[in-house]
Amino acid sequence: MIEKIIQRKSLELKQKLIKAEMSYKPKDFIKRVFFLSLLFAFAISFVVFAFASQADAWLGFVLVAFLISQLVFFMLFSKMPDHKIIKKEKEINKEIVFASRFLIIEMSSGVSLYNSLKNAAKYYPATGKFFMKIIDEVDLGRNLEEAINSVILNSPSQRLNRILWQILNSISTGADVGQALKSVTDQILKEQLIEVQDYGRKLNPLAMFYMTIAVIVPSLGITIGVILGLFMGIQIDKTIFLLVAFMIGFVQFIFLSIIKTIRPALDL
Repeated sequence: MIEKIIQRKSLELKQKLIKAEMSYKPKDFIKRVFFLSLLFAFAISFVVFAFASQADAWLGFVLVAFLISQLVFFMLFSKMPDHKIIKKEKEINKEIVFASRFLIIEMSSGVSLYNSLKNAAKYYPATGKFFMKIIDEVDLGRNLEEAINSVILNSPSQRLNRILWQILNSISTGADVGQALKSVTDQILKEQLIEVQDYGRKLNPLAMFYMTIAVIVPSLGITIGVILGLFMGIQIDKTIFLLVAFMIGFVQFIFLSIIKTIRPALDL
């Protein structure tokens, strides 16, 4: 039972590494992740030791910090393939509609599917990388259907897979590739419009949160703090102002990170 779970996880990791275009075998990747997590855990433990060396139970603090930090960093670094896959998927999805329309125009002009894919690869780098893989495999002697199917297995983008599946099905059934592509492209375009609308709805409460936390609260807080300090005879030194500035910067960084995360993968 355990052996089957390990084999399944190893196969999943292997597929993720291929999609993320990371040239590691699963075992080598795990070793690298373990080494990096160990390195960062030692660094965190050293910092904890520097602050807790005067305490009676400093060894316990260092040991706990080492174990927790190694576990956290191991989990973080093991997610590197997932983050790269998501990044590549977003890059592909930004240009997938334009690349698909390019193919439709090319084939409606009488250009073959092979040359259409080859031409599209010149203008759309993220999507074109996978088009060129198809071209390269065909040049090596594989038929077009096998080459497309091979790229589908290793593609990080579901939308690109839908485009390639339509091409593959049209070739297999003898249907018009251009019409099939037009249909799936229209569906993807509608999905992108829905994503833009959802993005707008999510942006409104985030903007209110930003205005409240990063603008209103600091400005009013500092003003009230200075007034109270004058009345109560409390001196407010530069350290407090620097701390407030740091907190405002941190909130802005978090806000921009959230905006970047929820932004739909298309050129607005």
